Amino acid sequence: MAEVRKIREELSLKYWGHPDLLLKDLKEAREKFHLEQKALKKSVNPLNKHAI
Repeated sequence: MAEVRKIREELSLKYWGHPDLLLKDLKEAREKFHLEQKALKKSVNPLNKHAI
């Protein structure tokens, strides 16, 4: 739990009063997630649905 509080505090300090930075970072994270999902779908064999 101490690690969670530490991370939450760091994020609060980084984004407090900077909603534009928060939105930018969230957009980048969303795009990265979608690219990773797309790559994962390509690596799945359509016959047995297991990663190659």
